[in-house]
This record gives sequence, structure tokens and C-alpha cells, in this order.
Amino acid sequence: MATNTLKDMNSFPVTEKISECKASLTKPCVGKMNGKSEDRPLPKPDSLSPSDHPSVVESEKPDAEKATVEVEYIDSENLDNVDDADAVLKSVLAGLDSKDWVSVCDALNNVRRLSIFHKEEMLHMLDKVIPLVVKSLKNPRSAVCKTACMTSADIFSAYNNNITDLLDSLLTQLLLKSSQDKRFVCEAAEKALTAMTKYVSPTLLLPKLQPCLKNRNPRIRAKASLCFSRSVPRLGVEGIKEYGIDKILQAAASQLSDQLPESREAARTALLEFQTVYEKVHPLIKLETQSSPSSSSSSSPAEEQISEAEPITWEIFCQSKLSALSAQAVLRVTNVVTVTAREGLVTTGPSSSSQL
Repeated sequence: MATNTLKDMNSFPVTEKISECKASLTKPCVGKMNGKSEDRPLPKPDSLSPSDHPSVVESEKPDAEKATVEVEYIDSENLDNVDDADAVLKSVLAGLDSKDWVSVCDALNNVRRLSIFHKEEMLHMLDKVIPLVVKSLKNPRSAVCKTACMTSADIFSAYNNNITDLLDSLLTQLLLKSSQDKRFVCEAAEKALTAMTKYVSPTLLLPKLQPCLKNRNPRIRAKASLCFSRSVPRLGVEGIKEYGIDKILQAAASQLSDQLPESREAARTALLEFQTVYEKVHPLIKLETQSSPSSSSSSSPAEEQISEAEPITWEIFCQSKLSALSAQAVLRVTNVVTVTAREGLVTTGPSSSSQL
């Protein structure tokens, strides 16, 4: 009898044995984020409304029967207004500080909505909201990091210079995420940095960027150099005079010797822009110094002739403000364009004359 029973058990198909074992166990629930599985309990369906984001999608699979959690990344122009702004304002801080990553993403998207549709109501909460956004940028889950980057971009767009005092920690994390994370997170962080250089005043932003240009991490220096090169042209003539011509030249020159080509290229771009602005600023400075009463009374006609005969050119300015090696590197970069342009004129001259 025992032998017959054993034979009957062995005669069962393998699939039936496995299904019997599965029936005695609870079904697993696995969160799926951007194609990668992540173990976490699925939130209760009644705790989320249909308009909440990220969206939770449950799908039954024949083989594994696992629930899927997907995060939907919504562009700023496609965000809808919140139903009850007062209720969201009261709950958003708790959501940002939640241990449930889905709830954190929901709260981050609510911060984006409030920044767009109710920015005045959330203005007094920025000192509490931004540190929690920085905390989300440090989250190990990529979905939370990307949503936090998108939130940062909307905050820059809405509040401009109102967040300057809270910018240091946010700037550091965005520079880090734009250089040392997954590709889709890096892209979102770079968009946030672009929004920062677009909406925050360069006069207030450049002092925040200068320490980052000396960071030990070369990738952070490279991203900071890009932000620096985008901010310098926005200063304009008066802004450069106010901020300090020497500071900009020395900061850009220091990046020419950086080990990453991205930093060096950003420094070249900034120096070429700065050279163009300097040529516009220099005559204004010269006229101001000559027209001042004190200088006109103390200087003789001979001195005025000497100053007019020997203007402070770009080359003399660089050599007077930088070390010999740094000045040589700057002049090499800024003179390449001039040489190339002259060569282009020489090569195009005969062809244009032949056409005539």
C-alpha cells in the first residue's frame, strides 16, 4: 500500500505540485518602477483618489499574479489644479516627510501644483518645503529623485529670487544628481538647473555657484561651470560692472585647467561671452573715469594723452589680473575665434570676388 501511494504521488505533474505549494503561501506584491522590481507593500486602493499621482495600476499576470506600481511623470503644463488648496496645504508637509515613497511622490506633485496655481499661499511655507524637497533628492528611489527634480524646476519658475536664502543645499543636490545618477534622473536635474539659471537673478546666483566651482568632485565642478557660463551673459553690462569684472575673469580662468572637458568647454564659452561684454564695458569705464571732476582737476593734459594713447586692451587686462600661465591660457582661448574669423575672411574673399 505504501509503495502504491508513493508511486501515485510521483506520477503527479510537476506543475501541479508547484501550484499546490503556492496555494498555501500568500501572494507576493512587488512594486515595479521604471522596469525594475522593488519590494514594497501595495497601498490600500481606498487611500488613493483617481486623480492622485503617482498612479497605482493593478494588473493580474497569469504566471506570477503580481501587482504593478507605476509612477506617472507629468509635465508642468499638464498639471491640474488641486481640488481643495487649504486641505493640501495642511497635509503636504506630512506627505513630503512620509515613509511611503508613493505618498512622497504624491506630495511632491502637490507642491508643483501649489507652486503653479497657489504660489502666494505656499510662499510662507517655503522654508519648510524646500528642506523636504532636498530630502527627496537624497532618496534612494529614482522615481522620488526625478519627481523632486521636477518639483525644483517648478519652484524656481514660480518663486524666482524668493528662494535665494534656501538655495545652497538644493543647488548642491541638483548638481550631484545631474552628474551621478541614472540617465533619466540626470536629465530632470539638468532641466531644474537650467530653470534655476533662467529664473533666479544672476547677481544673486553667481555667489552661490562660485564655491561649487572649487568642489572636490570634478563632475559637480563641471555642472557648476555650465550654470556659471549660462548666468554670465544674463548679467549684462551694468550687472558685470556691479558684480566685479575681476571676479568673473578669475572664476572662468580657473576652470580652463579642470580635468573634465565639460568644465573646460563651459569656461571657454563664458570667457568668449565675457570678452564681448568687456569690449562694451571698457569704453564706458574709461569715459566715467575721465569725466569725473577729481580726475580732470588732478591730471595734466599730458597724462590724459598718455591714457588715451594706451587703452587697457583685453590682453593687458588679462595679464594684469591673472598669473602668467592663466593669462596665456585665457588669451589662447579668446584669440582662436579672431584668428579663425580672419582666416575665413581670407578664404571667402577670392570666391566672392570671382562670383562678381
